[in-house]
Amino acid sequence: MTNSTYLEAGRRAVIEEMERDPSVWALGEDLGRGGVFGQYKGLQDMFGAGRIADTPISEACIMGAAVGAAMTGTRPIVEMRFSDFALCAIDELVNQAAKARFMFGGQMRVPLVVREPVGMWRSSAAQHSQSLESWYTHIPGLVVVAPATPADNLGLLKSAIRCDDPVVYMEHKNLWALEGELPEGEHIVPLGKADIAREGRDATLVTWSGMRQGCLKAAETLSAEGIEAEVIDLRTLWPWDRDTVMASVEKTGRLVVVHEAVAVSGFGAEIAASVAEALHFRLKAPVARLGAPRIPIAYAPTMEDEARVSPQRIVAAVRKTVQPAEVS
Repeated sequence: MTNSTYLEAGRRAVIEEMERDPSVWALGEDLGRGGVFGQYKGLQDMFGAGRIADTPISEACIMGAAVGAAMTGTRPIVEMRFSDFALCAIDELVNQAAKARFMFGGQMRVPLVVREPVGMWRSSAAQHSQSLESWYTHIPGLVVVAPATPADNLGLLKSAIRCDDPVVYMEHKNLWALEGELPEGEHIVPLGKADIAREGRDATLVTWSGMRQGCLKAAETLSAEGIEAEVIDLRTLWPWDRDTVMASVEKTGRLVVVHEAVAVSGFGAEIAASVAEALHFRLKAPVARLGAPRIPIAYAPTMEDEARVSPQRIVAAVRKTVQPAEVS
């Protein structure tokens, strides 16, 4: 095992896949300089400007070129800098890449990865802080991934690059410096498989991306009170690991879904509805959801914090679903 940051784990994944497969390449703005956050530092020196390609400042151009390149046999990694900017390329992704396999009767696939740094990062304000994963889970044809640890950023990015369908790969900006252990040698995390980050008996917390850490902190606080919460990190939002979630909720009888995105129409609603439909008579309490209020994210830290889902809010939500007298 080696210690690595979340950012360096993603960089390692790109290097290993480019060394393994000559059809893998990356394109985006300022990649030759290492990218906005340093995800591609030194890669242009290693692989050349033809495989680590700098592009004009046009997300639509970048995505359109990648879709065409994927259709003709390469595996592009599309760097969108910020997930907010990717909205400028939504037609190329949603109307072209996501639908090509279906519209051509399976004769053509679009194996590309769209890396979108997501989430709240201190004082990045309303146009650089959004979590828009539910938009993409709604679109047939797209795979949606949201890693939360360095090891998962390594293993899931490698799986995404090898996937034959377009993958929206959402890396949380607030996790870039997060450190963790990485396995030596080949490390692959399968798409569509959740991680049980902490086992528990009294309530199930389902989350992903930056909220994994908040849920684990909340679970520690709850444990000191005698409430044992099971924390499930979905890792892949589409396809999501329905079996793991259902098995956990069958065991605990309670579900709290936690995400940083706006609660209204967030992907947590899909998890909540699916569990309520399947396990209605086995639930010991109503399903709960936690997400941001439907407001733009402010620049001022005090106002920004009003939109945050804190460990304290998670603890309060779990307490509400679990009556201490019922906890064995």
